Amino acid sequence: MYDIMPEEQRAYLSNYGKHFSSKMYEFAVKMMRDRKGGKVEAVKKEDLEKKLKDAGISVENDVMYDACYTYCMSKSDFMGSSIEDEKHLLLYVKDLLDDPDASDGQVFNRFYADCVNAGTPIDWTEML
Repeated sequence: MYDIMPEEQRAYLSNYGKHFSSKMYEFAVKMMRDRKGGKVEAVKKEDLEKKLKDAGISVENDVMYDACYTYCMSKSDFMGSSIEDEKHLLLYVKDLLDDPDASDGQVFNRFYADCVNAGTPIDWTEML
């Protein structure tokens, strides 16, 4: 089913690499549910940048909307469990994106693998 890369996916990757565009980020967040099954609100890029700055945290390897996606995903999956507060959530975003052992686009690759494994199609035309 996913053996052949659609031309639109190839176009997405040539434009954005293995990173979240604003449209892909919005698509991903719409599918997220928090630990109680509630909808997750997308964080605005400017708001997240302010939160990070106010916390004295600098993410060196944030590309486009990767930090926004990571923030929302981590908040929905881990807040109130292994992540106890906003400061630790922001530190997790930094740790994940700035991991020196990680390959470029690791967060996007994980998201895409989850979509494939769940059978969730991506309309690549809509993401361009």
